[in-house]
Amino acid sequence: MLLIVVFRTRLLCFGCQRCLKPYQKSRSYSLRNKEAQYTGCQGQGVIIIYKSATGTARAHIHSYARARSALFAFRVFLVLHVIDGVSIMTSNDFRLERNVELSEETKAIAEEELRETPERVKEALERLRELLKENKDLYFGDDDEILTIFLRPCKWYPESAIALMRRVAEFRKENASLLDGLLPEHEIQSFLEHKVVNVLKGRDHKGRRVLVVNVGGSWDPKKVTADQLFRLFYLIHEAAMLEPESQVRGTVVIMDFHNMGWPQTWGLTPSFSKRLLTFIQDAMPLRLKEVHFVKEPMLFSAVWKMFKPFIREKLKSRIYFHGSKMSSLHKHMEPSHLPADYGGDLPAINYSGAEWYPVINEILPHIHNWNSYGFAKDS
Repeated sequence: MLLIVVFRTRLLCFGCQRCLKPYQKSRSYSLRNKEAQYTGCQGQGVIIIYKSATGTARAHIHSYARARSALFAFRVFLVLHVIDGVSIMTSNDFRLERNVELSEETKAIAEEELRETPERVKEALERLRELLKENKDLYFGDDDEILTIFLRPCKWYPESAIALMRRVAEFRKENASLLDGLLPEHEIQSFLEHKVVNVLKGRDHKGRRVLVVNVGGSWDPKKVTADQLFRLFYLIHEAAMLEPESQVRGTVVIMDFHNMGWPQTWGLTPSFSKRLLTFIQDAMPLRLKEVHFVKEPMLFSAVWKMFKPFIREKLKSRIYFHGSKMSSLHKHMEPSHLPADYGGDLPAINYSGAEWYPVINEILPHIHNWNSYGFAKDS
């Protein structure tokens, strides 16, 4: 697992040992790396940027080659706990709960809500494999993990699962310009530098993952477009689908519109609204249990008019509007599991997608496989 590095002392250059030049004056290049973002330092070198909950660490490197060497050294040094004034954060707050056995409580929920029993699971897996062979125009992995991702939200009905697979394939085909070959590194700047999409460190009182989407004043649509916003959603869903607990208990979304203005209103285009809602309602193999709109301004009515025509009754029944009344939100989500940002008992959010980026980057083999799924190439 890649750990986040936090520098406590003044950071010196790896190569020449000179102090950093101001990052604000540097101009961005399109160089990318799986673990770090490279940014040109006034045309004279490279800066490696690591972001964490306690700040940002930047290393000024005077050549691309040295940057790569320094990054390699980082990966070797990360096995230590303290290196020359460098503290390494090893918190379990940011991790994916993959390949874990369901808790007894979750097993009971799975049986009650999803018809999940050992006998039914075995039968459904076998039948879905047969259906995949029969549907030769579809290409998906047939290992237990992938098949379970589709079977759980379909309550272990194989015919419903193969239909969901087909909808996923159709959605990927229709949105190929955004999704073909999509990797975390393609949106690294959105993850590291913009606090638009986040995931709460802990689950809510019902054991559900909570996605927070900041589409208010903190979102600059010129720097993170609506298309990029959707790509962030998609990458996060690729990670969440791997968690057995999330497959059963589901997920919750908090849409935060704090300080929303006209730029954000115009940024949420009708095409984005349609794409997002088509994805959620037709092509997302996850159980979306609730969507909470908070801190909506007067302008929100214009946004809602764009979303409303595409929302079906099932999803509409799971959408709640709270405005600035956090007591209304607390009727659905216990304050004991919410940060102070939403009137909860936990500390205010002091982390962002930057902390989750390494977690998503860890599942690159899964993402590469997912990118290959859909309609068979010769179909």
